[in-house]
Amino acid sequence: MHRLLLLGCLWLLAAPPGSSIFQRPTGTPAPLHLQYLLEPLHPTVHTQRGATATLPCVLRALPRNYRVKWSKVEPANYGESIIIITNGLFHKNYGPLSPRVRLRHSHRYDASLTISNVALEDEGRYRCQLVNGLEDESISLTLHLEGVVFPYQPSNGRYKFNYHEAKRACEQQDSRLATYQQLYKAWTEGLDWCNAGWILDGTVHYPIINSREPCGGRLLLPGVRTYGARDKQKDRFDAFCFTSALQGQVYFIRGHLNFKEAAQACRNQGAALAKVGQLYSAWKFSQLDRCDGGWLADGSVRYPITTPRQRCGGLPEPGVRSFGFPSKEMRTYGSYCFVGK
Repeated sequence: MHRLLLLGCLWLLAAPPGSSIFQRPTGTPAPLHLQYLLEPLHPTVHTQRGATATLPCVLRALPRNYRVKWSKVEPANYGESIIIITNGLFHKNYGPLSPRVRLRHSHRYDASLTISNVALEDEGRYRCQLVNGLEDESISLTLHLEGVVFPYQPSNGRYKFNYHEAKRACEQQDSRLATYQQLYKAWTEGLDWCNAGWILDGTVHYPIINSREPCGGRLLLPGVRTYGARDKQKDRFDAFCFTSALQGQVYFIRGHLNFKEAAQACRNQGAALAKVGQLYSAWKFSQLDRCDGGWLADGSVRYPITTPRQRCGGLPEPGVRSFGFPSKEMRTYGSYCFVGK
């Protein structure tokens, strides 16, 4: 036994210079297929729009003539977009993320990717690949934005958007089409909506908490129900949009204003009428709570409730309530304004 221990100690002392100086915590051995890259302890990184996020990628050893390539997996295109390539000494950035990404490089084994001013479209799966001849290997990480999903339809009624119009409508409201994962999470948090809507991958769904006759019948179990992939040009539905934290503030101006007067009231204070996504973001992240209907930039009238009460719609759940799209000449409502930081 003593001889075996002595041999083990001698083997450690004789370990080659390229051996790792990093050890994983006890009980979490590295997968056998990874020779140089450390498996991340937390494969999902949580962040918000406007924040700085770092996706970890650390080498346990530095092979000769290696490169590290970061890419973003694009499921819709069945491909990957290269973001940055480095050989440890030099690096080159690629694509639309180029101005906002850098290597953290806190030590010579660190190839972690830092993204500044995180945008809605940054959410998704990323790959850190070690390119080393026949010994290529990679790890995958997910960047998850905290946010809120909301259904959206235009002023002329439901089921008016083809896919491209739905995508544009969400972007005009300071948001983007939700992913399936975002819609599913919203359903687990209580989103219950009977109208089907487009999501980012071109499929159509609707989330149901309370089964009922007009929404597929009482016999179907709650869940995110699907129409599957539809014709992006011809088929028409609503949209499910996703937004995250604001880079600014939404506030309310009281008054009996028509749409034009509401917009002017915001401009008088150096602001603009808030977009629907901005109001949802203020409700979600700033706990904006007002019992007053107010004009928004798309011509709709809404109000955010974080503490439900009888005199504010009477519904038991928090949410952004809507009065739809009233006549823009009505002098009944105030205005929700947005001012950027």
